[in-house]
Amino acid sequence: MANRRGAPLPTLRLRRLARPPISRCACLLVTSTAALLVLSLHQIARVDLPSPYPPLQVSNDQLWGSNGYGYHACVTPTYKYIVTPSFELSAPKESDRYMTVRSNGGLNQMRTGICDMIAVARLVNATLVIPQLDKRSFWQDTSTFKDIFNEPGFIKALEGDVHIVSDLPESLQSAPRARKHFTSWSGASYYEDAKELWKDHKVVHIPKSDSRLANNGLPIDIQRLRCRCLYQALCFSDPIEDLGKKLVERLKSRGKFIALHLRYEKDMLAFTGCTYGLSESEAEELRIMRERTSHWKVKDINSTEQRSGGNCPLTPKEVGMFLRAMGYTKSTWIYLAAGEIYGGDKYMSKLKSYFPNLVSKEVLATKEELEKFKNHASQVAALDYKISVESDVFIPSHSGNMARAVEGHRRFLGHRKTVNPDRRGLVELFGLLEKGELMEGPKLSSLVTEMHKYRQGAPRKRYSSLPGSKGRARARTEESFYENPFPECICLTGKH
Repeated sequence: MANRRGAPLPTLRLRRLARPPISRCACLLVTSTAALLVLSLHQIARVDLPSPYPPLQVSNDQLWGSNGYGYHACVTPTYKYIVTPSFELSAPKESDRYMTVRSNGGLNQMRTGICDMIAVARLVNATLVIPQLDKRSFWQDTSTFKDIFNEPGFIKALEGDVHIVSDLPESLQSAPRARKHFTSWSGASYYEDAKELWKDHKVVHIPKSDSRLANNGLPIDIQRLRCRCLYQALCFSDPIEDLGKKLVERLKSRGKFIALHLRYEKDMLAFTGCTYGLSESEAEELRIMRERTSHWKVKDINSTEQRSGGNCPLTPKEVGMFLRAMGYTKSTWIYLAAGEIYGGDKYMSKLKSYFPNLVSKEVLATKEELEKFKNHASQVAALDYKISVESDVFIPSHSGNMARAVEGHRRFLGHRKTVNPDRRGLVELFGLLEKGELMEGPKLSSLVTEMHKYRQGAPRKRYSSLPGSKGRARARTEESFYENPFPECICLTGKH
Protein backbone atom coordinates (compact mmCIF):
# COMPACT_ATOMS: atom_id res chain seq x y z
CA MET A 1 0.00 0.00 0.00
CA ALA A 2 1.33 3.46 -0.87
CA ASN A 3 0.45 7.04 -0.15
CA ARG A 4 -0.16 9.81 -2.69
CA ARG A 5 3.53 10.38 -3.27
CA GLY A 6 4.19 6.69 -3.86
CA ALA A 7 5.99 5.93 -0.57
CA PRO A 8 4.92 2.89 1.50
CA LEU A 9 2.53 3.60 4.35
CA PRO A 10 3.73 2.62 7.83
CA THR A 11 1.86 -0.12 9.66
CA LEU A 12 -0.64 0.96 12.27
CA ARG A 13 1.56 -0.42 15.04
CA LEU A 14 3.90 2.45 14.30
CA ARG A 15 2.93 6.09 14.63
CA ARG A 16 1.82 7.25 11.21
CA LEU A 17 4.07 10.03 10.00
CA ALA A 18 2.41 13.05 8.36
CA ARG A 19 3.91 15.37 5.76
CA PRO A 20 5.65 18.37 7.39
CA PRO A 21 4.79 21.82 6.07
CA ILE A 22 7.19 23.29 3.47
CA SER A 23 7.35 26.16 5.12
CA ARG A 24 -8.23 38.22 1.26
CA CYS A 25 -11.29 37.59 -2.53
CA ALA A 26 -13.25 40.67 -1.76
CA CYS A 27 -16.47 39.18 -3.11
CA LEU A 28 -16.76 36.39 -0.53
CA LEU A 29 -15.33 38.07 2.55
CA VAL A 30 -17.98 38.07 5.28
CA THR A 31 -17.46 40.03 8.47
CA SER A 32 -18.21 38.32 11.73
CA THR A 33 -19.18 41.52 13.52
CA ALA A 34 -22.74 41.62 12.23
CA ALA A 35 -25.50 41.73 14.82
CA LEU A 36 -26.27 38.31 16.23
CA LEU A 37 -29.30 36.74 14.64
CA VAL A 38 -31.44 34.60 16.90
CA LEU A 39 -32.81 31.48 15.25
CA SER A 40 -36.10 30.03 16.41
CA LEU A 41 -35.89 26.93 18.56
CA HIS A 42 -37.80 24.87 16.05
CA GLN A 43 -35.04 25.58 13.52
CA ILE A 44 -32.00 24.89 15.70
CA ALA A 45 -31.91 23.59 19.24
CA ARG A 46 -28.57 23.85 20.99
CA VAL A 47 -27.36 20.52 22.29
CA ASP A 48 -24.73 20.07 24.97
CA LEU A 49 -24.63 16.41 25.89
CA PRO A 50 -21.80 14.37 27.38
CA SER A 51 -19.60 12.40 25.00
CA PRO A 52 -19.87 8.58 25.21
CA TYR A 53 -16.23 8.44 26.24
CA PRO A 54 -13.89 10.99 27.86
CA PRO A 55 -13.06 13.56 25.14
CA LEU A 56 -9.57 14.00 23.85
CA GLN A 57 -8.02 17.01 25.52
CA VAL A 58 -7.58 19.31 22.54
CA SER A 59 -7.25 23.07 22.84
CA ASN A 60 -9.58 25.44 21.01
CA ASP A 61 -6.62 26.64 18.99
CA GLN A 62 -5.92 23.09 17.82
CA LEU A 63 -9.56 22.58 16.87
CA TRP A 64 -10.28 25.93 15.26
CA GLY A 65 -7.06 27.88 14.78
CA SER A 66 -5.10 28.26 11.56
CA ASN A 67 -1.71 29.75 10.81
CA GLY A 68 -0.77 31.41 7.54
CA TYR A 69 2.86 31.78 8.71
CA GLY A 70 3.02 35.29 7.25
CA TYR A 71 1.81 34.36 3.77
CA HIS A 72 -0.81 36.42 1.97
CA ALA A 73 -2.57 36.65 -1.38
CA CYS A 74 -0.63 38.41 -4.15
CA VAL A 75 -2.20 38.82 -7.58
CA THR A 76 -0.84 42.19 -8.75
CA PRO A 77 0.43 41.96 -12.35
CA THR A 78 4.12 42.46 -12.92
CA TYR A 79 5.46 45.61 -14.56
CA LYS A 80 6.22 43.60 -17.68
CA TYR A 81 2.58 42.51 -17.99
CA ILE A 82 1.26 46.06 -17.69
CA VAL A 83 3.83 48.12 -19.59
CA THR A 84 6.03 45.97 -21.79
CA PRO A 85 4.20 42.69 -22.37
CA SER A 86 5.99 39.89 -24.15
CA PHE A 87 4.62 38.43 -27.38
CA GLU A 88 2.41 35.89 -25.61
CA LEU A 89 0.98 38.51 -23.23
CA SER A 90 0.04 41.23 -25.66
CA ALA A 91 -2.03 44.03 -24.14
CA PRO A 92 -5.82 43.56 -24.17
CA LYS A 93 -7.83 45.43 -26.74
CA GLU A 94 -11.08 45.07 -28.61
CA SER A 95 -10.19 42.39 -31.09
CA ASP A 96 -11.89 41.11 -34.21
CA ARG A 97 -11.05 37.62 -32.92
CA TYR A 98 -13.92 36.19 -30.87
CA MET A 99 -14.12 33.15 -28.62
CA THR A 100 -17.43 31.54 -27.72
CA VAL A 101 -17.32 28.95 -24.95
CA ARG A 102 -19.54 26.25 -23.53
CA SER A 103 -18.55 25.63 -19.92
CA ASN A 104 -19.04 21.98 -19.06
CA GLY A 105 -19.65 20.20 -15.78
CA GLY A 106 -20.99 21.18 -12.38
CA LEU A 107 -20.65 24.57 -10.71
CA ASN A 108 -16.98 24.45 -9.74
CA GLN A 109 -15.85 22.68 -12.89
CA MET A 110 -17.51 25.52 -14.80
CA ARG A 111 -16.00 28.21 -12.55
CA THR A 112 -12.42 27.02 -12.96
CA GLY A 113 -13.01 26.38 -16.67
CA ILE A 114 -14.24 29.94 -17.16
CA CYS A 115 -11.08 31.27 -15.54
CA ASP A 116 -8.97 29.05 -17.79
CA MET A 117 -10.77 30.58 -20.77
CA ILE A 118 -10.05 34.09 -19.50
CA ALA A 119 -6.36 33.23 -19.44
CA VAL A 120 -6.57 31.64 -22.90
CA ALA A 121 -8.30 34.74 -24.30
CA ARG A 122 -5.42 36.82 -22.99
CA LEU A 123 -2.86 34.47 -24.52
CA VAL A 124 -4.46 34.54 -27.99
CA ASN A 125 -5.62 38.18 -27.74
CA ALA A 126 -9.26 37.32 -28.43
CA THR A 127 -12.50 38.91 -27.26
CA LEU A 128 -14.35 36.49 -25.00
CA VAL A 129 -18.11 36.17 -25.23
CA ILE A 130 -19.73 35.46 -21.86
CA PRO A 131 -19.69 31.64 -21.61
CA GLN A 132 -22.75 29.46 -21.95
CA LEU A 133 -23.26 27.23 -18.91
CA ASP A 134 -23.75 23.49 -18.96
CA LYS A 135 -27.44 22.55 -19.04
CA ARG A 136 -26.86 18.88 -19.91
CA SER A 137 -24.93 17.65 -16.87
CA PHE A 138 -26.36 15.42 -14.16
CA TRP A 139 -28.07 18.39 -12.48
CA GLN A 140 -29.98 19.57 -15.59
CA ASP A 141 -29.79 23.18 -14.38
CA THR A 142 -31.19 25.82 -16.74
CA SER A 143 -29.38 28.72 -15.02
CA THR A 144 -27.63 31.24 -17.24
CA PHE A 145 -24.36 33.01 -16.48
CA LYS A 146 -26.09 36.04 -14.97
CA ASP A 147 -28.31 33.82 -12.79
CA ILE A 148 -25.24 32.49 -10.98
CA PHE A 149 -22.61 35.20 -11.45
CA ASN A 150 -22.47 38.98 -11.33
CA GLU A 151 -21.98 39.50 -15.07
CA PRO A 152 -21.42 43.32 -15.11
CA GLY A 153 -18.98 43.03 -12.22
CA PHE A 154 -17.13 40.19 -13.96
CA ILE A 155 -16.66 42.22 -17.15
CA LYS A 156 -15.62 45.34 -15.22
CA ALA A 157 -13.15 43.53 -12.94
CA LEU A 158 -11.23 42.06 -15.89
CA GLU A 159 -11.36 44.99 -18.30
CA GLY A 160 -7.63 45.56 -17.87
CA ASP A 161 -6.90 41.93 -18.78
CA VAL A 162 -9.35 40.70 -21.40
CA HIS A 163 -12.03 42.27 -23.56
CA ILE A 164 -15.35 40.56 -22.66
CA VAL A 165 -18.76 41.03 -24.28
CA SER A 166 -22.19 39.68 -23.38
CA ASP A 167 -22.87 38.48 -26.92
CA LEU A 168 -21.40 38.43 -30.40
CA PRO A 169 -21.86 41.55 -32.54
CA GLU A 170 -24.97 41.27 -34.69
CA SER A 171 -22.80 41.15 -37.83
CA LEU A 172 -21.22 37.90 -36.59
CA GLN A 173 -24.30 36.17 -35.19
CA SER A 174 -24.68 33.96 -38.27
CA ALA A 175 -21.02 33.91 -39.32
CA PRO A 176 -19.40 30.46 -39.72
CA ARG A 177 -17.43 29.38 -36.67
CA ALA A 178 -14.43 27.16 -36.27
CA ARG A 179 -14.93 24.50 -33.60
CA LYS A 180 -11.89 23.57 -31.56
CA HIS A 181 -11.35 21.24 -28.61
CA PHE A 182 -8.27 22.76 -27.00
CA THR A 183 -5.94 20.06 -25.70
CA SER A 184 -6.05 19.51 -21.94
CA TRP A 185 -3.19 20.74 -19.73
CA SER A 186 -1.67 22.93 -22.46
CA GLY A 187 0.99 25.59 -21.96
CA ALA A 188 1.49 29.10 -23.37
CA SER A 189 3.33 27.92 -26.50
CA TYR A 190 0.35 25.74 -27.48
CA TYR A 191 -1.91 28.79 -27.47
CA GLU A 192 0.60 30.87 -29.37
CA ASP A 193 0.20 28.32 -32.18
CA ALA A 194 -3.59 28.31 -31.68
CA LYS A 195 -3.78 31.91 -32.93
CA GLU A 196 -3.71 30.46 -36.44
CA LEU A 197 -7.34 29.40 -35.93
CA TRP A 198 -8.48 32.99 -36.41
CA LYS A 199 -6.85 33.38 -39.84
CA ASP A 200 -9.86 31.84 -41.58
CA HIS A 201 -12.62 32.50 -39.04
CA LYS A 202 -13.50 35.48 -36.90
CA VAL A 203 -15.25 33.27 -34.34
CA VAL A 204 -13.86 30.11 -32.73
CA HIS A 205 -16.16 28.00 -30.56
CA ILE A 206 -14.71 26.07 -27.62
CA PRO A 207 -17.10 23.23 -26.61
CA LYS A 208 -15.27 22.38 -23.36
CA SER A 209 -13.60 24.73 -20.91
CA ASP A 210 -12.37 22.50 -18.10
CA SER A 211 -8.65 21.80 -17.59
CA ARG A 212 -7.54 23.56 -20.77
CA LEU A 213 -4.43 25.00 -19.08
CA ALA A 214 -1.44 23.38 -17.44
CA ASN A 215 -1.14 23.56 -13.67
CA ASN A 216 2.52 24.52 -13.83
CA GLY A 217 5.00 26.17 -16.16
CA LEU A 218 2.85 29.12 -17.23
CA PRO A 219 4.00 32.77 -17.05
CA ILE A 220 3.41 34.12 -13.55
CA ASP A 221 1.10 36.83 -14.91
CA ILE A 222 -1.16 34.21 -16.50
CA GLN A 223 -1.28 32.34 -13.20
CA ARG A 224 -2.15 35.51 -11.32
CA LEU A 225 -4.80 36.33 -13.90
CA ARG A 226 -6.43 32.97 -13.17
CA CYS A 227 -6.48 33.89 -9.47
CA ARG A 228 -7.87 37.38 -10.06
CA CYS A 229 -10.59 35.80 -12.16
CA LEU A 230 -11.61 33.09 -9.69
CA TYR A 231 -11.19 34.89 -6.38
CA GLN A 232 -12.03 38.50 -7.26
CA ALA A 233 -13.92 38.78 -10.56
CA LEU A 234 -16.17 35.72 -10.70
CA CYS A 235 -18.47 36.72 -7.84
CA PHE A 236 -21.89 35.19 -7.42
CA SER A 237 -25.07 37.03 -8.33
CA ASP A 238 -26.64 39.33 -5.72
CA PRO A 239 -29.38 36.86 -4.63
CA ILE A 240 -26.77 34.17 -3.94
CA GLU A 241 -24.35 36.57 -2.25
CA ASP A 242 -27.09 38.09 -0.06
CA LEU A 243 -28.61 34.83 1.16
CA GLY A 244 -25.17 33.26 1.60
CA LYS A 245 -24.12 36.12 3.83
CA LYS A 246 -27.30 35.83 5.90
CA LEU A 247 -26.80 32.11 6.44
CA VAL A 248 -23.16 32.61 7.47
CA GLU A 249 -24.23 35.26 9.98
CA ARG A 250 -26.90 32.95 11.39
CA LEU A 251 -24.33 30.20 11.83
CA LYS A 252 -21.74 32.51 13.39
CA SER A 253 -24.35 33.76 15.86
CA ARG A 254 -24.19 30.27 17.40
CA GLY A 255 -20.38 30.29 17.63
CA LYS A 256 -17.71 28.60 15.54
CA PHE A 257 -18.85 26.05 12.98
CA ILE A 258 -17.57 23.37 10.63
CA ALA A 259 -18.68 23.21 7.00
CA LEU A 260 -18.87 19.52 6.10
CA HIS A 261 -18.88 18.70 2.40
CA LEU A 262 -20.48 15.28 2.68
CA ARG A 263 -20.20 13.50 -0.67
CA TYR A 264 -22.70 10.73 -0.09
CA GLU A 265 -25.11 11.41 -2.93
CA LYS A 266 -26.46 8.66 -5.18
CA ASP A 267 -24.54 9.77 -8.28
CA MET A 268 -21.26 10.00 -6.36
CA LEU A 269 -21.57 6.47 -4.97
CA ALA A 270 -22.60 5.10 -8.37
CA PHE A 271 -19.73 6.83 -10.18
CA THR A 272 -17.07 5.65 -7.71
CA GLY A 273 -18.57 2.18 -7.31
CA CYS A 274 -18.47 2.51 -3.52
CA THR A 275 -21.04 0.25 -1.85
CA TYR A 276 -19.53 -0.38 1.59
CA GLY A 277 -22.29 -0.56 4.21
CA LEU A 278 -25.10 -0.60 1.64
CA SER A 279 -27.66 -3.34 1.15
CA GLU A 280 -27.47 -5.68 -1.84
CA SER A 281 -30.45 -3.97 -3.47
CA GLU A 282 -28.87 -0.54 -3.02
CA ALA A 283 -25.56 -1.74 -4.46
CA GLU A 284 -27.42 -3.16 -7.45
CA GLU A 285 -29.32 0.11 -7.93
CA LEU A 286 -26.01 1.98 -8.09
CA ARG A 287 -24.52 -0.55 -10.51
CA ILE A 288 -27.48 -0.14 -12.86
CA MET A 289 -27.17 3.65 -12.69
CA ARG A 290 -23.48 3.42 -13.60
CA GLU A 291 -24.21 1.07 -16.49
CA ARG A 292 -26.87 3.38 -17.89
CA THR A 293 -24.83 6.58 -17.66
CA SER A 294 -23.16 6.62 -21.06
CA HIS A 295 -20.41 9.19 -20.33
CA TRP A 296 -19.13 7.26 -17.30
CA LYS A 297 -16.48 5.13 -18.95
CA VAL A 298 -15.65 2.72 -16.12
CA LYS A 299 -18.49 0.26 -15.53
CA ASP A 300 -16.99 -2.69 -13.63
CA ILE A 301 -15.61 -1.50 -10.28
CA ASN A 302 -14.35 -3.52 -7.31
CA SER A 303 -15.86 -1.70 -4.34
CA THR A 304 -13.53 -3.33 -1.81
CA GLU A 305 -10.43 -2.23 -3.71
CA GLN A 306 -11.86 1.27 -4.12
CA ARG A 307 -12.38 1.57 -0.38
CA SER A 308 -9.02 0.15 0.68
CA GLY A 309 -7.32 2.49 -1.80
CA GLY A 310 -8.92 5.54 -0.18
CA ASN A 311 -11.02 6.28 -3.26
CA CYS A 312 -14.43 6.15 -1.58
CA PRO A 313 -16.14 8.96 0.29
CA LEU A 314 -16.36 8.42 4.03
CA THR A 315 -19.79 7.26 5.15
CA PRO A 316 -21.78 9.60 7.41
CA LYS A 317 -21.06 7.31 10.37
CA GLU A 318 -17.32 7.33 9.59
CA VAL A 319 -17.35 11.12 9.37
CA GLY A 320 -18.88 11.23 12.84
CA MET A 321 -16.21 8.91 14.25
CA PHE A 322 -13.48 10.93 12.55
CA LEU A 323 -14.69 14.28 13.89
CA ARG A 324 -15.12 12.88 17.37
CA ALA A 325 -11.64 11.36 17.30
CA MET A 326 -10.22 14.72 16.21
CA GLY A 327 -11.58 16.19 19.44
CA TYR A 328 -14.75 17.95 18.33
CA THR A 329 -17.46 17.64 20.98
CA LYS A 330 -21.14 16.83 20.68
CA SER A 331 -22.03 20.51 20.96
CA THR A 332 -20.12 21.42 17.77
CA TRP A 333 -22.14 23.16 15.09
CA ILE A 334 -21.82 21.58 11.66
CA TYR A 335 -23.18 22.95 8.40
CA LEU A 336 -23.99 20.21 5.91
CA ALA A 337 -22.87 21.28 2.42
CA ALA A 338 -24.31 18.48 0.33
CA GLY A 339 -27.01 17.34 -2.02
CA GLU A 340 -29.56 14.69 -1.13
CA ILE A 341 -27.84 12.05 1.01
CA TYR A 342 -28.32 8.51 -0.30
CA GLY A 343 -30.51 6.53 2.06
CA GLY A 344 -31.52 9.62 4.05
CA ASP A 345 -31.89 9.13 7.80
CA LYS A 346 -30.98 5.46 7.43
CA TYR A 347 -27.34 6.49 7.05
CA MET A 348 -27.44 9.97 8.60
CA SER A 349 -28.85 8.93 11.97
CA LYS A 350 -25.49 7.88 13.43
CA LEU A 351 -23.79 11.12 12.40
CA LYS A 352 -26.68 13.08 13.90
CA SER A 353 -26.38 11.12 17.15
CA TYR A 354 -22.71 12.09 17.33
CA PHE A 355 -23.35 15.73 16.39
CA PRO A 356 -26.97 16.80 16.94
CA ASN A 357 -26.18 20.41 15.97
CA LEU A 358 -26.03 19.37 12.32
CA VAL A 359 -27.87 21.88 10.13
CA SER A 360 -28.44 22.50 6.44
CA LYS A 361 -29.63 25.43 4.36
CA GLU A 362 -33.15 24.01 4.59
CA VAL A 363 -32.95 24.51 8.38
CA LEU A 364 -31.15 27.86 8.35
CA ALA A 365 -33.21 29.54 5.63
CA THR A 366 -36.94 30.03 5.33
CA LYS A 367 -38.95 28.41 2.55
CA GLU A 368 -39.46 31.86 1.05
CA GLU A 369 -35.71 32.53 0.99
CA LEU A 370 -35.02 29.23 -0.78
CA GLU A 371 -37.92 29.41 -3.21
CA LYS A 372 -36.03 31.37 -5.87
CA PHE A 373 -33.30 28.68 -5.94
CA LYS A 374 -35.69 25.75 -6.31
CA ASN A 375 -34.75 23.37 -9.16
CA HIS A 376 -31.47 25.25 -9.75
CA ALA A 377 -28.79 22.89 -8.43
CA SER A 378 -25.85 25.10 -9.43
CA GLN A 379 -27.28 28.09 -7.55
CA VAL A 380 -27.83 25.93 -4.47
CA ALA A 381 -24.26 24.62 -4.81
CA ALA A 382 -23.08 28.24 -4.91
CA LEU A 383 -24.71 28.82 -1.51
CA ASP A 384 -22.88 25.80 -0.11
CA TYR A 385 -19.63 27.04 -1.64
CA LYS A 386 -19.94 30.49 -0.08
CA ILE A 387 -20.73 29.10 3.36
CA SER A 388 -17.89 26.58 3.09
CA VAL A 389 -15.34 29.28 2.25
CA GLU A 390 -16.45 31.38 5.23
CA SER A 391 -16.64 28.54 7.77
CA ASP A 392 -14.24 28.29 10.69
CA VAL A 393 -13.21 24.81 9.54
CA PHE A 394 -13.87 23.10 6.22
CA ILE A 395 -13.87 19.30 5.96
CA PRO A 396 -14.59 17.38 2.74
CA SER A 397 -15.45 13.68 3.01
CA HIS A 398 -14.09 13.09 -0.50
CA SER A 399 -11.99 14.96 -3.04
CA GLY A 400 -13.76 16.56 -5.99
CA ASN A 401 -14.16 19.83 -7.84
CA MET A 402 -15.88 21.64 -4.98
CA ALA A 403 -13.53 20.31 -2.30
CA ARG A 404 -10.49 21.38 -4.32
CA ALA A 405 -11.93 24.79 -5.19
CA VAL A 406 -12.92 25.56 -1.60
CA GLU A 407 -9.52 24.48 -0.28
CA GLY A 408 -7.72 26.67 -2.81
CA HIS A 409 -9.93 29.66 -2.01
CA ARG A 410 -9.35 29.23 1.74
CA ARG A 411 -5.60 29.03 1.14
CA PHE A 412 -5.82 32.25 -0.88
CA LEU A 413 -7.71 33.96 1.96
CA GLY A 414 -5.02 33.25 4.54
CA HIS A 415 -4.79 29.47 4.84
CA ARG A 416 -8.03 29.06 6.72
CA LYS A 417 -8.27 25.70 8.45
CA THR A 418 -9.13 22.89 6.02
CA VAL A 419 -8.89 19.33 7.32
CA ASN A 420 -8.44 16.73 4.59
CA PRO A 421 -9.25 13.26 5.95
CA ASP A 422 -6.69 10.58 5.13
CA ARG A 423 -9.31 8.19 3.79
CA ARG A 424 -6.90 5.33 3.18
CA GLY A 425 -5.47 5.53 6.68
CA LEU A 426 -8.89 5.94 8.26
CA VAL A 427 -10.23 2.87 6.46
CA GLU A 428 -7.43 0.85 8.10
CA LEU A 429 -8.38 2.16 11.52
CA PHE A 430 -12.10 1.60 10.97
CA GLY A 431 -11.28 -1.95 9.90
CA LEU A 432 -9.56 -2.53 13.26
CA LEU A 433 -12.63 -1.14 15.00
CA GLU A 434 -14.86 -3.62 13.16
CA LYS A 435 -12.59 -6.49 14.18
CA GLY A 436 -12.62 -5.38 17.81
CA GLU A 437 -8.86 -4.81 17.77
CA LEU A 438 -9.30 -1.11 18.49
CA MET A 439 -11.94 0.81 20.43
CA GLU A 440 -13.26 4.32 20.11
CA GLY A 441 -11.54 6.40 22.75
CA PRO A 442 -8.19 7.99 23.55
CA LYS A 443 -6.14 5.46 21.54
CA LEU A 444 -8.15 6.00 18.36
CA SER A 445 -8.07 9.76 18.92
CA SER A 446 -4.31 9.71 19.32
CA LEU A 447 -3.86 7.79 16.06
CA VAL A 448 -6.29 9.99 14.11
CA THR A 449 -4.92 13.33 15.33
CA GLU A 450 -1.34 12.29 14.63
CA MET A 451 -2.36 11.08 11.15
CA HIS A 452 -3.85 14.51 10.38
CA LYS A 453 -1.27 16.72 12.03
CA TYR A 454 -0.11 18.12 8.69
CA ARG A 455 -3.37 17.85 6.73
CA GLN A 456 -4.95 21.09 7.93
CA GLY A 457 -4.27 23.65 5.23
CA ALA A 458 -0.89 25.04 6.31
CA PRO A 459 1.16 26.79 3.58
CA ARG A 460 2.99 24.47 1.19
CA LYS A 461 3.95 24.46 -2.45
CA ARG A 462 1.75 22.68 -4.95
CA TYR A 463 2.50 18.98 -5.41
CA SER A 464 4.26 18.05 -8.63
CA SER A 465 3.45 14.98 -10.73
CA LEU A 466 3.67 11.50 -9.28
CA PRO A 467 6.91 9.54 -9.83
CA GLY A 468 6.86 7.38 -12.95
CA SER A 469 4.24 9.38 -14.83
CA LYS A 470 5.26 10.39 -18.34
CA GLY A 471 4.20 12.65 -21.18
CA ARG A 472 0.93 14.56 -20.99
CA ALA A 473 -0.33 12.08 -18.39
CA ARG A 474 2.08 13.69 -15.93
CA ALA A 475 -0.15 16.76 -15.76
CA ARG A 476 -3.11 14.66 -14.67
CA THR A 477 -1.23 13.56 -11.56
CA GLU A 478 -0.21 17.07 -10.57
CA GLU A 479 -2.08 18.89 -7.84
CA SER A 480 -4.61 21.28 -9.34
CA PHE A 481 -3.58 24.93 -9.58
CA TYR A 482 -6.98 25.90 -8.22
CA GLU A 483 -6.56 23.56 -5.25
CA ASN A 484 -3.35 25.27 -4.20
CA PRO A 485 -2.27 28.48 -5.99
CA PHE A 486 1.00 28.61 -4.02
CA PRO A 487 3.53 29.92 -4.95
CA GLU A 488 2.28 32.09 -7.84
CA CYS A 489 -0.66 33.77 -6.03
CA ILE A 490 0.49 33.48 -2.42
CA CYS A 491 3.52 35.41 -1.14
CA LEU A 492 5.42 35.84 2.07
CA THR A 493 4.67 39.20 3.67
CA GLY A 494 6.95 41.87 2.22
CA LYS A 495 7.95 39.73 -0.78
CA HIS A 496 6.41 39.52 -4.26
